[in-house]
Amino acid sequence: MAFKKEIIEIIETKDVWVGDIEAPVTLLEFGEYESEACAKANEVVKQLLEEYEGKIRFQFRHFPLTMIHQRSMKAGEAAVAAAQEGKFWEMHNVLFANRRNLGTTSLKLHSKEAGVHNKRFLDNLVNAMFGWQVQGDLREGRDRGVKDVPTFFINDEKFTGKVTFPELSKAIDEALKQAKRKKPAKQRA
Repeated sequence: MAFKKEIIEIIETKDVWVGDIEAPVTLLEFGEYESEACAKANEVVKQLLEEYEGKIRFQFRHFPLTMIHQRSMKAGEAAVAAAQEGKFWEMHNVLFANRRNLGTTSLKLHSKEAGVHNKRFLDNLVNAMFGWQVQGDLREGRDRGVKDVPTFFINDEKFTGKVTFPELSKAIDEALKQAKRKKPAKQRA
């Protein structure tokens, strides 16, 4: 008797966005859930998404600094697990709100708060089912020159200013101007 192999398609973090998918500006962050600086940056990003609604889209990629924050890897895996049910952003915000309490058992409780219903959530975490996705983000971050968190990219250009609302707004405004200048050239072609 032949066994039918079950194929599980995993939603990758590179496929998870918030904001208008057609937005002219892409804001990308490499970060992790135990970092105070990333938690502060998350609040700035929320403001930016509100201020620039329809003009930016945002993506969070995992860059766990496991030498400093031992639980950041599993927290990233928990966010990827939540993404499988369309609850990435809910879990993302719950993890930041509970960044000092990210043990594996706590992650299961946080998943419920985020609205995740997968009964195998804890098993998936223990077995590192989504570890490859977090490792993939980490590898991509290193390839892009990321060394610390949070690190932002605006339309694939590394942002070098301070991670504050005024500084990121200025950079987004500049990216919007550049996008406007490029758009008419596309329309003529």
